[in-house]
Amino acid sequence: MELAAVIVVIVVALAFDYTNGFHDAANAIATSVSTRALSPRAALIMAAVMNLAGAFLGTEVASTVGKGIISAPEGMAGLAVVLAALIGAIVWNLVTWFFGMPSSSSHALIGGLVGAALASAGTVQWSGVLEKVVIPMVVSPVVGFVLAGLVMIGILWLVKDGRPQRVTRGFRHAQTVSAAAMALGHGLQDAQKTMGVIVLALVVGGYHQGFDIPWWVILLSAGALSAGTAAGGWRIMRTLGRRIIDLDPPRGFAAEATASAVLYTTAFAFAAPISTTQTITSAILGVGATKRLSAVRWTVAGNIVVAWVLTLPMAALVAALAYWALHGLLM
Repeated sequence: MELAAVIVVIVVALAFDYTNGFHDAANAIATSVSTRALSPRAALIMAAVMNLAGAFLGTEVASTVGKGIISAPEGMAGLAVVLAALIGAIVWNLVTWFFGMPSSSSHALIGGLVGAALASAGTVQWSGVLEKVVIPMVVSPVVGFVLAGLVMIGILWLVKDGRPQRVTRGFRHAQTVSAAAMALGHGLQDAQKTMGVIVLALVVGGYHQGFDIPWWVILLSAGALSAGTAAGGWRIMRTLGRRIIDLDPPRGFAAEATASAVLYTTAFAFAAPISTTQTITSAILGVGATKRLSAVRWTVAGNIVVAWVLTLPMAALVAALAYWALHGLLM
């Protein structure tokens, strides 16, 4: 019975990873597609390949998700907690994807874990949630906004005497590199979150010791995220690429370069599972504000912020309801 439950949890975790891929595909390529630096098909293929590669760059974030957010009980009760957390994250991903809102798959998963743990009267490691989730959730968008604005101001100063057509053409080529870096960072951050959940399920099910990530978990998580990215997330892509601001290649490059730098720093230096969605969106807002404040569609930005704020509690609520339903069926 427990082996079957572990297999079900792994399958659902990979389903979450797939929804993460198509939900967050826009994070890596929306700016490049909107500025016509890459065709949609080429951008999706590139993003899928780089997501796959990024998943193999580290496991520190996976360890944070697996052991730093909740302490799940062993056996069927723990597996029910993990399964309910995944259901909460998947439901919120699908809801926000339907409305084209770039919410955070990462925070949906964290919210699901917390909600399921609370519903089961389990232990939430609030210090880990505060240090690794809440503080980065607040700080990373601010850093992305300010840093992207400064990078864009630097670019404008460097190219002030250049011919507009030549500058645009050069940054279209540069965006190929920055989009690839962004996709690599997305794979580095987001595939690891699924790895952490799968290992957590293996541990509570009694099929793994410690939180080292087995090679097959890395491979499965990387493949599911890459497949989801290849499927594309056009609803959210339109929001990021067109509805917030009309991007040009220099601003697209500045946003992608800044966001990818933030992703790498938080993954390698702090092992913090930050939101790729929040990071790239805040960077787009930052570069847009250097054009003029009215160039940013602040109403759209406000709706996105509302989705960010709701992600943790709503995913937690759905996960809690899912746990109570599963508890009634399995216990």
